Amino acid sequence: MDERAFDAPGPVALARLLAREKANAVWARHPNRVVLGADQVVWDGSEVFGKPRDPEDHHRRLAAMRGQHHDLVTAVCMLGPDLDVCFDETTRMHVRADVTDAEIAAYVASGEGSGCAGGYAVEGHGMFLFERIEGDWHNVIGLPVARVLDVLRARGWRYGGVHG
Repeated sequence: MDERAFDAPGPVALARLLAREKANAVWARHPNRVVLGADQVVWDGSEVFGKPRDPEDHHRRLAAMRGQHHDLVTAVCMLGPDLDVCFDETTRMHVRADVTDAEIAAYVASGEGSGCAGGYAVEGHGMFLFERIEGDWHNVIGLPVARVLDVLRARGWRYGGVHG
């Protein structure tokens, strides 16, 4: 799915549209299962950042974030028999002001974050870019797990232990 082909009025609507498209694609092949689709976008208040297009775009975006904050929006859609739930979670990310162009160039050259919304992976080396994160850590690394569990538990799911 080419995420750049989709458009919506704002970051939450775009993330929800992308998450629903992903969930629909899987559910069409597995209609008797519960499936989950999720997607993230970065919103700086005026521009939505998805994945960087190329190294130059990657560097430009990270440099523009320096000393600023932005919102990382994750949308989740869960589909299944008698299940159609979508929600979103937003986490505020504060980028260090003292990040140098050389550090950004080295990070871009590493390739880490090139396939991620905003161009960073905080669960890896990309954490050096940030001075503070406000919100759900699990949301930042890709999935607001507690919210997913809330949806499942509201529908009767209970943990049964590890079998193996």
